Amino acid sequence: MKTISFQKEQGVSIRKLNIIMFILAAVASVVLFVTMRFTTRMNENTLAMSHDVIAMQQSANELMKASDYLTEQMRAFVVTGERKYFDNYYNEATVDRRRDKALLELKEKNGKSKAYSDLQKAMDDSMELMNIEYYAARLAIEGYGCNIDAFPDLVKQVQIKKVDQKLSKEDKIELAQALMFDDDYSARKESISKYTNECLTDLTNELKERQETMAAHVQKQVWFEHFMTWVLIVITLAIVILTARLVIIPLNKAVARIREEKDIPLEGAYEIRFLAKTYNLMYQTNVVDKQKLNYEATHDKLTGLYNRRGYEFLLKNVDMESATLLVIDLDKFKQINDMYGHDMGDKALAKTGDVIFNSFRNQDYVCRIGGDEFAVIMVHCSSDLKELIAKKVDTMNDKLQNALDGVPAITISVGVAFGETGESVDKIFKNADAALYEAKQSGRCCVKFAKDEK
Repeated sequence: MKTISFQKEQGVSIRKLNIIMFILAAVASVVLFVTMRFTTRMNENTLAMSHDVIAMQQSANELMKASDYLTEQMRAFVVTGERKYFDNYYNEATVDRRRDKALLELKEKNGKSKAYSDLQKAMDDSMELMNIEYYAARLAIEGYGCNIDAFPDLVKQVQIKKVDQKLSKEDKIELAQALMFDDDYSARKESISKYTNECLTDLTNELKERQETMAAHVQKQVWFEHFMTWVLIVITLAIVILTARLVIIPLNKAVARIREEKDIPLEGAYEIRFLAKTYNLMYQTNVVDKQKLNYEATHDKLTGLYNRRGYEFLLKNVDMESATLLVIDLDKFKQINDMYGHDMGDKALAKTGDVIFNSFRNQDYVCRIGGDEFAVIMVHCSSDLKELIAKKVDTMNDKLQNALDGVPAITISVGVAFGETGESVDKIFKNADAALYEAKQSGRCCVKFAKDEK
């Protein structure tokens, strides 16, 4: 009675300690999780902010690129007179409109900033340049003798000064080129570049200030996370030590005794002792059952495999929920008996049993459960091994069709069902049998897997 009382006190103490440890770990985990979520959000905000600033910088660069592109195409047009350069210019100015899009993007992200104001000034200068560019284009069109009607209205509407109208074609071309390359044009381009660079500088400074602010907050969060992590480590170590002394070490001893087929010592936590008592009782019962189940009563004389009785015993004692059942039937076995006699039929059965037995693992159980019907119980086998099972069946059929040993060629059909948690043995067999029927209907000499039926 004293021993029983001690075990109960030990068990209650462990439960209380586990509850305390669980509560502490849960609280620390929640605090750490919340802190990490804050840190994650801060990092996400910092990243989003960086992306926005980078996008704004790209917008500023895009405006400058578009402005340079317009200059490049118009200069090429007034120098060469080739229409493709004007079309490129016009398409950028009226269709692609990268400058307008870039300015709009910056306005949407930071429309009240100095950076946006600077970029707007750059845009204004660029638009003023377009007046010069269209005027130069009109002069070049007339200078090169192009058909003005083939050009857009924006060019047609440009009015050439009276003094310029009197110029010869060559002089008009020269004037157009001068407008595109003179100091005034270059000064305006430099103004665009200046405002764009100021915009980029402003954006860079803004990004730096925001990152420094965020970094300070993140640093505090990280220090707190480190502290909570150490708290969790201490709690975890305490749980590990407690679990090792009261659960893992007794379990390791129990496993060693199980492998030696001996009783488990009653030590460790109350729950472990309870399991040990239960196992010891089951072990003694199993020893008695094994003594009752002798070889002759459970094995088939012809094939040496488990017989129907052994098969039924295995179904009751093997964990079928984690096993796989194969039901195997010889195809057209009656024809062998009719054509070659029952002696040859027995040889075919013995050969089939030998091929099946040698095709599976040592821990698997191979049974002859009827005249020409076999079964295989693959322990600890899930649907992950479906392809392996199919290959095994193909290999077995290849061996059975080899008639060099004097036994007529024969094939097998196989139905397979995978055990599932909570599924009965009858249900597993029913699924395997249904799969076997499907294999027979599909032309035999194949394997079919049971469909999921809830």
